[in-house]
Amino acid sequence: MTDTSILTRLAETIETRKHADPASSYVAKLLHDGQDKILKKIAEESAETLMASKDGDAQHVVRETADLWFHCLVLLAHHGLKPSDVLDELQRREGIPGNDEKASRSLSDK
Repeated sequence: MTDTSILTRLAETIETRKHADPASSYVAKLLHDGQDKILKKIAEESAETLMASKDGDAQHVVRETADLWFHCLVLLAHHGLKPSDVLDELQRREGIPGNDEKASRSLSDK
């Protein structure tokens, strides 16, 4: 089983690519092109993950989910966030029934 350190290492690599030449780095180009381009990639990878699941191909689901997670890491970097921010939120939610957690967000958003 792989630990979460791969997420940290990928996030660190993405951070270093922020200052790379967009002509030579896919990540730099995504970040340079801005949020709309990043969101488009996440939508594309989400759809591909859904289709892989519908096809019932487990390895394809894994590959597409990896692509989706990677692009989500790029989005986090765009916002100056880290995987630990998401992991902290998941830990906060651990053990809280989904309906209760969702209701607590609705109250805090008001």
